[in-house]
Amino acid sequence: MFLRQITNPNGRVRLVIVRGFRDAQGINRQKVELTCGFLDELQNIYDDPVAHFTEVAAQMTQEHKELHDPVTITFKRDEALKKLSPDDANLKNIGYAALSKLYHELEIDYFINNRRRYTKAQYNHNAVFKLLVFDRILFPSSKRGAYAHKNRFFDPMDFTLEDIYKALDLFADHSAELLLAIHKRIRKLHKRSTTLVYYDVTNYYFEIDRETAFLKKGVCKEHRPDPIVQMGLFMDEQGLPITFNMYAGNTQDCRTLIPSLLEVNYEYGLKDIIIVADRGMITSDNLARIILQRNGYVMSTSVRKGDASLKQFVLDEDGYTCIRNDTGEVVFKYKSRMVPRTIEPHTLTGKAGKPVQINQRQIVFYSAKYAAKAKRDRQKALEKALEFIDDPNKHTRSTSKGASKYVQQIFLDAQGNELPAAKKHLAFDFDKLAAEEQFDGYYAIATNVIGLEEGETPFSGKSRFTDEGWFQLNRKVSDMDVVEMYRGLWKIEETFKITKSTLKTRPVFLRDEKHIRAHFLICFVSLVLIRLLEYRSKGKYSAQRIAHSLAHANGMYLDQGYYHFSYYDDVLEDIGKALGIDFSKKYLKLGQIRSLLAATKKTS
Repeated sequence: MFLRQITNPNGRVRLVIVRGFRDAQGINRQKVELTCGFLDELQNIYDDPVAHFTEVAAQMTQEHKELHDPVTITFKRDEALKKLSPDDANLKNIGYAALSKLYHELEIDYFINNRRRYTKAQYNHNAVFKLLVFDRILFPSSKRGAYAHKNRFFDPMDFTLEDIYKALDLFADHSAELLLAIHKRIRKLHKRSTTLVYYDVTNYYFEIDRETAFLKKGVCKEHRPDPIVQMGLFMDEQGLPITFNMYAGNTQDCRTLIPSLLEVNYEYGLKDIIIVADRGMITSDNLARIILQRNGYVMSTSVRKGDASLKQFVLDEDGYTCIRNDTGEVVFKYKSRMVPRTIEPHTLTGKAGKPVQINQRQIVFYSAKYAAKAKRDRQKALEKALEFIDDPNKHTRSTSKGASKYVQQIFLDAQGNELPAAKKHLAFDFDKLAAEEQFDGYYAIATNVIGLEEGETPFSGKSRFTDEGWFQLNRKVSDMDVVEMYRGLWKIEETFKITKSTLKTRPVFLRDEKHIRAHFLICFVSLVLIRLLEYRSKGKYSAQRIAHSLAHANGMYLDQGYYHFSYYDDVLEDIGKALGIDFSKKYLKLGQIRSLLAATKKTS
């Protein structure tokens, strides 16, 4: 490219930068690439406009060559016979640029670097943490596996496997501070809403036989005999995790809520919140603590295990609001009532307190879809029960679990006389089945949340808690509003599935308690990043699909500093647009890649 001076008919000189090229017929052509302006005007801006734009033309020529001039790639013949391996040092991932962007937006690097300065370690704790988090999302594996994958990343990873295990101690020591720091950044960047706070508990099993003070055998969600740990997780309305706590494996689910709730109330400053949880949390102690902290609750309660009053209310057709399909069948119905409830809480030392009566709003609803699911879920147990009756010797106590409740032993004849031993037999309990089926599809929700009545003046905002124990929102709250609050629990259930499938949090092979806590911190931060990517892409893609696309955005080193990238899809396109990262380039020089990654580390 070169600078041309074009004289107009009126005598004014115009400066333009043109590019010379040959067309398809081999004829020399010129194309104006940049119109600089009139020389007399440019002289008021530059000391020597001609010299300045001559230099600009030279720079444009160099940039054009880098982008358009052909590059000759060479390789030895014996290299053509080599086979690729997943851990080939020539194969590097660029998808983690999206994770790096969020990692630095949350200022996790700042936090860890600030803590590591007080150690005497020669390695970079932040580089270790980044590797473990990014690897957990893209190529989930053990700590040893993550170390084997470190060459897949363009960032320098100058540490040993031993350094990784040493670094886990620092991560565990500062876990609570880091979780709080991440929460504050999300609240600032994404206007986190915490009127509704979802809580649930799951557990993770360990591939060991011996129990410890922390690893205990308990009720495992995967029905395994291994020692487990319990995790209690809080999530906001947007589906973004807030924080988590770990408990010994033999801790009952319901006993995790109070200590976790104390932390979010005081450490996280989450007050005037509505706790949404499943029926395992609706105990006297939990309700008492929620009410004492002047919070609201929305929790499901068992219909089948409820008292006679609740069952009668559920089955009474009066008062239901029904939603029907085109054929007139009821697909959904609901109604509510205000009822008192007596709770018998314990003191913090475990001593039984005095019974207390609280006010409660009870919403019951029926879903035809849930009713059909209940029948499907029961079908296998019914088939087992029939097999057990046909041949009791075929089944053990474990194989007939869930089916035995439908089997009854017949000791008496129709007249009530005891049968001889030879005639005693097993029979299917149709009464038991009928008792269960009548409540298929019915759910009950208990809450202290109410809204304004017609004509009421909105409260001042100083307290949402009334003297009668109600948690009042500054708007009308219908039955369906409460149902929709409860339905949001599916997000936290899905979150646990992500940790166990996409992030492969378990099984865990670590033994040291600090290392275990560091492992779950790493998994939690990974979960936050993947959930933020879902949120930033407006929920268009699942966590699994996002992780898959980022993991496949790999480049193979060619020659002369060039990498060839061969994977691009709509997930990378949309995430790239949301984060300002261009994943569409087929060929990139190492310098360009480093510039791209450096841009992800700049925070506003």
